Amino acid sequence: MCGLAGLLRPRNDLDQEHLCALAASMGEALHHRGPDDGGVWADPQAGIALAHRRLSILDLSPLGHQPMASADGRYVIAYNGEVYNFAELREQLLGLGHGFRGHSDTEVLLAAVSQWGVEAAIARCNGMFAIALWDRERAELWLARDRVGKKPLYYGWAGDTLVFGSELKALWRHPQFDNGVDRDALALLLRYDYVPSPYCIHADTWKLAPGALLRLDAAAIARGPGAHDPARDQQRYWNAAERMRAAIADPFDGDIDAAEDRLDELLREAVGLRMVADVPVGVFLSGGTDSSVVTSLMQALSAKPVQSFTIGFEGSHHDEAPLALEVARHLGTAHTELYVSGGDALEVVPRLPAMFDEPFADASQVPTALVCKLARDLVTVALSGDGGDELFFGYKRYERALRNLSLLHRVPAPLRRWLAGRARDHGEASRAGGFAAFAAEMGARGIGDVYRNRIVRWRFPQAAVPGARLPPTLYDLAEPLDGRGTAADAMMLADYGVYLPDDLLCKVDRASMAVGLEARAPLLDTQVAEFAWSLPLHYKRGDDGDSKHLLKRVLKRYLPDAMVDRGKRGFGAPVSQWLRGDLREWAQALLAPDRLRAQGYFDADLVHGLWRAFVDGEKRWHTHLWNVLMFQAWHEHWRAQRDRAGDALIRATSGEGGL
Repeated sequence: MCGLAGLLRPRNDLDQEHLCALAASMGEALHHRGPDDGGVWADPQAGIALAHRRLSILDLSPLGHQPMASADGRYVIAYNGEVYNFAELREQLLGLGHGFRGHSDTEVLLAAVSQWGVEAAIARCNGMFAIALWDRERAELWLARDRVGKKPLYYGWAGDTLVFGSELKALWRHPQFDNGVDRDALALLLRYDYVPSPYCIHADTWKLAPGALLRLDAAAIARGPGAHDPARDQQRYWNAAERMRAAIADPFDGDIDAAEDRLDELLREAVGLRMVADVPVGVFLSGGTDSSVVTSLMQALSAKPVQSFTIGFEGSHHDEAPLALEVARHLGTAHTELYVSGGDALEVVPRLPAMFDEPFADASQVPTALVCKLARDLVTVALSGDGGDELFFGYKRYERALRNLSLLHRVPAPLRRWLAGRARDHGEASRAGGFAAFAAEMGARGIGDVYRNRIVRWRFPQAAVPGARLPPTLYDLAEPLDGRGTAADAMMLADYGVYLPDDLLCKVDRASMAVGLEARAPLLDTQVAEFAWSLPLHYKRGDDGDSKHLLKRVLKRYLPDAMVDRGKRGFGAPVSQWLRGDLREWAQALLAPDRLRAQGYFDADLVHGLWRAFVDGEKRWHTHLWNVLMFQAWHEHWRAQRDRAGDALIRATSGEGGL
């Protein structure tokens, strides 16, 4: 796993030294993502520079060094990720006359682009990746991201220069990146706990969407930031909604025994591909269904005990460590567990803004950071169970939303409209249950609206961020699948397209990369996903309402029934307890009314009023407050970084050459 950064200027007015210095600084900000090696490449005539930080996983030799040029010299790449089917592609390319100096997947990817072109080559790749590719012949920059969004890629404007990188901290290093807070993105943060793609917390800055390509040439750069529309300019080479609709139209025609056999086969292949590495590989094991499936298959495919890792929480009802230990002992893994106290967890909180760069408020980021640090002591790659809930009907909230949809259909339309109008009068109190919450549900146009009401934090974030509007996401569609499939399919699609890449995978990427650990998610293999979408709902949701029914049937091939048939505990954090205890003074300072008014982002009276209500005993406000606090802590960190970049600009412009 690695980190990439770069810039493309509208003019060739910087020499090799200046371009390389800028790119090197941006790349160095990502040192944690790639501590093993670093490189810079620049072409002053084209105004392009690429930087790379390398975490060596395949081909540990210098032959894997990046940025890397294709054999014919036409393409130069800076690439973050893994192409799991690189061996298969390599064999095809050898048959077509290509030769290889080393055995890295980067060299294979470049040969694939040379042979088939950018779009066709990317479409052949099964993997997780973010790519910056310069075509020297056509003077074009290509940015690409994997299908599900495992690896991040930001891009935006620093003055009239396009800058891009794996994390925002790379963009911040450019002295002219002075983009302020996008208020609309801030409203999205309050609604979801994260900023969904393609939006970004900064103005004139975006995230490349999962499964997207972006092509930029001199004309696009010359038009500047005002002319860019990510919805128009980002082209999808793979679209989850289209693929799910196709799978629903061509359903799996076998019985549940045949489905179990096929899923076991697909998962074995996906896990096996992700165990390929020239460094030690382990697995995160929580004891739940998803991580237990991955661990079981890893151990079945391994000739020696697999390294498994679990974090336990002292005195917490969320603690899954005993379940994980039971699974590890049955499978015979080399298990490592670490029990942490509340104090250990709280030590992570001050590091979160630097770890995530963009404000991010899923509080399970704390235990995720702890388990990544634990694993990095023994392995360089760790497999995770991410994706099982979104593909196999794993969340309890799916059942609640289906129940609410059924109730909605029993209420006459005129009465629904009247009740929905009353809900807005209650504001955020409609999150608290009772009549206000019931009334808020009545405005739903379809399953998309019903489900969004189940997952949002702030129901009306525009009230907290004056002047903001809410940009659309997949969650805003009344029917995410246009009425095809079931309501359950529509909810799983929305989570797969938004929550999974922008919350869960973002969380694991930042927490793992912060310690130089690569995380891989076999359940998110494209073949597994498309197979899951082809299955009837009752294969996932058992007759007795059991979630992940088929996945559990596969797991029972490796574990006793008693280890499989137990409730989901989750991987949470006691935020309410923290805010009433050790974090109270920290929160009080960040939410002080004078501070909020001076910054000008929030309605100070509304936000501080929720803080006072929480302190006075209203428990329900901790989630609302946590995402405000994560923004406030991030803002403090970002301002400090911006001040440093401003100092760098003063130093640079006082000498020879401009930026």
